[in-house]
Amino acid sequence: MKSVIYHALSQKEAKDSDVQPPGAQRAEAFVRAFLKRSTPGMSPQAREDQLQRKAVVLEYFTRHKRKEKKKKKAKGLSARQRRELQLFYIKPEQQRYSLFLPLHELWKQYIRDLCNGLKPDTQPQMIQAKLLKADLHGAIISVTKSKCPSYVGITGILLQETKHIFKIITKEDRLKVIPKLNCVFTVEIDGFISYIYGSKFQLRSSERSAKKFKAKGTIDL
Repeated sequence: MKSVIYHALSQKEAKDSDVQPPGAQRAEAFVRAFLKRSTPGMSPQAREDQLQRKAVVLEYFTRHKRKEKKKKKAKGLSARQRRELQLFYIKPEQQRYSLFLPLHELWKQYIRDLCNGLKPDTQPQMIQAKLLKADLHGAIISVTKSKCPSYVGITGILLQETKHIFKIITKEDRLKVIPKLNCVFTVEIDGFISYIYGSKFQLRSSERSAKKFKAKGTIDL
C-alpha cells in the first residue's frame, strides 16, 4: 500500500526532474528540528508520545501590539489664574467706543451671513432663534427693562459676556457691567429688533450654541 501512495525517486527520475532527493537522515533531522521549533514548550519525550497517539497542532505566535499611550490633553487655565493674569482686563486708555466700532461692523456681517441675508420678508422668529445662539460680542445692546431703574436706557457695544453679566462700552466711553438677572435687553440689526430676557439667558456663549430655547408667551422679570 505504501508503494502505491508514494515511492522514492530513482536516480533517473531525479535527474530528469532536476531534483536532488534528500537522504533519510537529512529528512529526519529536518522534521525533528521543525517540530522542536513549532513546539518549544514540550520535552522530546512528550513530543514523541504525542506523535505516537494523535496529530500535533502546531503553535503559532502572534505579535503583541504595543499599547499606544494616550496623550494627555493640556489643561486650560482656571478662573483664578485668568483673574491673576488679567486676561480679560480692559485698560482705561482702551475703553473708547470708537475703538470697537470695527468690531460692531464685523458682528453685523457675521449675523447677515448667519441668517442668509436679512431681507424685509425674513421671518422675525427665525432671526430671534439665530440670535439666541449666536455670538453677541460686538453687538449694540440696550437695557429696556430692569428691576434696577439705573440700568434702564444704557446702550453700548458688547465687549465681554460671562454667565451672569454683560460688559458694554457706551458712547460716552464708559465701561458698564450689567447683570443679566432681572434685566431685558434688545439687540437691533438692519431694522430687526430681538429681545433677550437675561434671567433665562444665564449661560456662557459657548453653552448657548447647543441649548434649545423654548418659546414662551410672557416672562416676568
